[in-house]
Amino acid sequence: MMISHYQHLIDEENCVWGLDTCIRGASERLPSILMTALVTALGLLPLAAASGQPGREIEGPMATIIVGGLVTSTILNLLILPTIMLHFGRFERQKIV
Repeated sequence: MMISHYQHLIDEENCVWGLDTCIRGASERLPSILMTALVTALGLLPLAAASGQPGREIEGPMATIIVGGLVTSTILNLLILPTIMLHFGRFERQKIV
């Protein structure tokens, strides 16, 4: 989604690929990424907090792993991916025939 948003900025918004476009694209995707992770984490936190109770031997650790994955993927999407795309990405305006 982030990469397609970068391409949208280049094609539709007439931006030139660089640091400003990279930061703008990441900041425009920030609310949707954070809200998705936050809502999912809030739904799983009761399961993760009650992992020591009887009958929750599988659900509790699984919820903990999923919440950890949400944190990791959020960091990757908001910090690492824009940095990698800034250094290695080449976005050019696509010609529509």
